[in-house]
Amino acid sequence: MSENLEADLVINIISLQSKIQKRVGAALSAHGIGLSEYLVLNQLYFATNQKMRRSDLAEQVGLSPSGVTRLLNPMEEIGLIEKSDNPRDARVSLVALSETGRKITEEAKISFEYSSVALFESLDKDQLSTLSELIKVVTK
Repeated sequence: MSENLEADLVINIISLQSKIQKRVGAALSAHGIGLSEYLVLNQLYFATNQKMRRSDLAEQVGLSPSGVTRLLNPMEEIGLIEKSDNPRDARVSLVALSETGRKITEEAKISFEYSSVALFESLDKDQLSTLSELIKVVTK
């Protein structure tokens, strides 16, 4: 490794991200979705009326507006979400969780949680709590 602690940390975080995507993604694939789709479905699941503005959804899942649109189009085609216009503002498009999307989210949530536990099984509760708090500080 390098002599720069921060640079080493970034490399370790990227390695962790890759591990998360592989392990959690594999668990979610049993439900016909990937990690990005799950993050969208999860945001919608907990949103008021299970509906959000496309721009807010993009921000919440860390994608650009065009990136979230590219992700949403196939999700709409397979019936996970529904797009609609905002009756109050024609410039704003809304995304809603469909009934199928709600069911898939509830089923996938179990796989997501199980794979998350397995991913961090080498850490005890105090270590998990500390790691979580540190990540929150850095991502503010």
